[in-house]
Amino acid sequence: MTDLSGLPEGYEISADPDRVDVGRVHRWLSTDAYWATGRTLDKQERAIAGSLNFGVYDTASGEQVAYARVVTDQATFAWLCDVYVDPAVRGKGIGTAMAEAVRDHLTPYGLRRILLATHDAHGVYEKAGFRPLAAPDRWMALVFE
Repeated sequence: MTDLSGLPEGYEISADPDRVDVGRVHRWLSTDAYWATGRTLDKQERAIAGSLNFGVYDTASGEQVAYARVVTDQATFAWLCDVYVDPAVRGKGIGTAMAEAVRDHLTPYGLRRILLATHDAHGVYEKAGFRPLAAPDRWMALVFE
C-alpha cells in the first residue's frame, strides 16, 4: 500500500510491517506518548506483531516519520491506536493523511466500526470522518493499571 493522496510531497504511506522502524517507534511511544510512556520494547514488539501497522516515510531518506497500528478481526471491528507523528514534521497534514489512509485500507473489510481514543487530536480524526460516540453510556472498559 503506497498512497500519496493527502500527504505532502516527499512522503509515502506503507502498510508493510517490514518497513516499521521498531526501535524508533518504541522510542517515540515509550518516551513521548502519554498513553504509552514506559512501555517496554518487548511489549511494543508484541503489539506490532499482533496488529496491522502503518508508517509514513520520507521518500528521499526512507526515514520513518509517523506510525499507527490497528488491532482488528478484519470482519467487524477495529481499534486505531499508537498514532504518532514525529514532532519535526507535525503540522504538515501527515497525521490526517495517515488516519485517512488507515480508514481507506480498512474500508474493504466491511467493518461495523473503527474506534480510537485521543486526548488532544480530535480535529485530526474528525477530518478523516471520526465522530464522538453517539451513545457513550453503552461503552465500558476493563482497565488494568
